[in-house]
Amino acid sequence: MCAIVGIYGNDDAAKLSSMALFAMQHRGHEASGISSGGVDGKEIYTIKGRGYVRDVFSEKSFEILKGNIAIGHNRYSTAGKDSIADTQPIHAKYKLGEISVVHNGNLTNKEYVRQRLIEEGSIFQTSMDTENLIHLIAKSSENKLKDRITKSTKKLKGAYNFIIQSRSKLFVVRDKYGIRPLSLGKLKTGGYIIASETCCFDIVDATFIREVRPGEMLIFSNKKENIESVQLFSDIDYRPCAFEYIYFSRPDSIIDGKSVYKTREAMGRLLAKKDNIKADMVVPVPDSGVPSALGYSKESGIPFELGIIRNHYIGRTFIEPTQHMRNIKVKMKLSPMKSLIEGKSIIVVDDSIVRGTTSKTIIAMLRCAGAKEIHFKVASPMIKYPCFYGIDTPTKEELINATKTQDEVCSYIGANSLSYLTIDELKEAIGEDRNYSLVSFDGDYFIK
Repeated sequence: MCAIVGIYGNDDAAKLSSMALFAMQHRGHEASGISSGGVDGKEIYTIKGRGYVRDVFSEKSFEILKGNIAIGHNRYSTAGKDSIADTQPIHAKYKLGEISVVHNGNLTNKEYVRQRLIEEGSIFQTSMDTENLIHLIAKSSENKLKDRITKSTKKLKGAYNFIIQSRSKLFVVRDKYGIRPLSLGKLKTGGYIIASETCCFDIVDATFIREVRPGEMLIFSNKKENIESVQLFSDIDYRPCAFEYIYFSRPDSIIDGKSVYKTREAMGRLLAKKDNIKADMVVPVPDSGVPSALGYSKESGIPFELGIIRNHYIGRTFIEPTQHMRNIKVKMKLSPMKSLIEGKSIIVVDDSIVRGTTSKTIIAMLRCAGAKEIHFKVASPMIKYPCFYGIDTPTKEELINATKTQDEVCSYIGANSLSYLTIDELKEAIGEDRNYSLVSFDGDYFIK
């Protein structure tokens, strides 16, 4: 769920990267980093650290981060690890010069590749699967970086978007499944941008060109007038992640030509068609539940109300590394509006239920505020399987829908009723034109 960005051919490359990362802060807030350099072939500069984009970079940072090429990364939390060593970009010097790499996704053969590299003499400095690519590139015998990247990525399995910066070029690689989103845009002030989400294009004044294709490598170089495109894989199996539409992406992003906002609204409309519950109002769990709640309200005719107020200075609770911190953050982040909901029957719409603890805390808060009835509606199917393609969902034992029936979940979270979308209804909301990655819901681990 990390955010990555690359800028090529703009004198404000590092500053534009920071602005793009700021717009994609929702994809990870544990750490942030930027590497920059220039087409003149001088050294690569890197600044990275813990915290939000605003905490890591200052005006002085951009005096250091020189050049018209830059890559950036927002890190998505990993449970139980002190991850300061795992911040990105990863920078290294090797036979052909210098490279810096950012990565969004998860390599499913990480341990196998890493063990082989260690046996061949590699020394690892981080626990990140991203470092595997650095070692593969460094150990390759090819004479060109383009060929080293091509050869190295074919040894990797899983979900990955890589942006690789050399001292004068920028390489972009998307896995053959296209699981995580990645888009290409043209900057009005000159140059190009590649980013995880299109929501950052407006802030940097960029025009969308197209999505990076599954299995494609893009090469930006001052030696070529046009962007070079290389198709690395012939066996393309496009499987974009459905969770991008449900939760991860910002509602104003466009993924694969589809509005995330409109897709979530369609999910809410389908939820409303499932039953005929009478209630006084529809209340979203902000912010990701808002479009679906609006869709539910429009379809059902029940008024939409902001019965839960969000403190926007608190980050996303799902990506906190421990359950204790998630519970604290929920209480700090969400506050029921007692004057609005006291004595009322309410329909609460959220994007998903993972562990069930957040839903339980929200419902308890609404009960304390005087809600008479609480009907909980989930704008996604039951999450029954952990995902290994870039989502930090817990083990199957921690997923409440994998261990309890729907009635048991309803009782656990304290709702009067509970309903979810089915997998077929989710497909209807997103569209039937793609074979989406639905591993969290159907357990189809298609990467072998």
